[in-house]
Amino acid sequence: MLVDHQVGLYSGVRDIPVGDLKHNVVALAKAAQVLGLPLVVTTTAADSMWGPLIPELAAALPADLEVIDRTTVNAWDDERVVGAIRATGRKKLIITGVSTEVCLALPALAATAEGFDTYAAIDASGTFWQAKREAGLARMAQAGVIPVDYSNVMVEILADNAHPLAADVYAALDMPFAVLVGQIADSYTKR
Repeated sequence: MLVDHQVGLYSGVRDIPVGDLKHNVVALAKAAQVLGLPLVVTTTAADSMWGPLIPELAAALPADLEVIDRTTVNAWDDERVVGAIRATGRKKLIITGVSTEVCLALPALAATAEGFDTYAAIDASGTFWQAKREAGLARMAQAGVIPVDYSNVMVEILADNAHPLAADVYAALDMPFAVLVGQIADSYTKR
């Protein structure tokens, strides 16, 4: 569930470099698609207050994916969002959002309260200053939301580096150090 990765909200992000945030959320979305995970993507007030999805994310999503634009502050308060989540038939939910303490925390708290195993992808989320980030993280942790980072959650789902999709998952995650490690490993196997 990718909540409100919108141009207007990104303009205020200060707790993570915006370039890193874009990289991480796009990589998460790409890796999820490689693994066949369903995506639910939302915006709020896209035609007015907060603007469209960031272009990098919009380009990485399937062309036929409906982005749910809503007016509610908490995405979980929109029946279409909850319906889309429930339609996946899954009980484990990975959420990202801008801002961390609202767009990520509020639906994560609500989903956890309804029995979902909820994972908050912290480095694929951002907010407007550090105190907001810390408050959102503390609130989620107290409620049982599990903090993860964008790559470790996808690698955990992959589970086996010998899986036929492993190379595609790692390519989607776009971790520069992993590319270097792969190149080093290749050089040893060619000897």
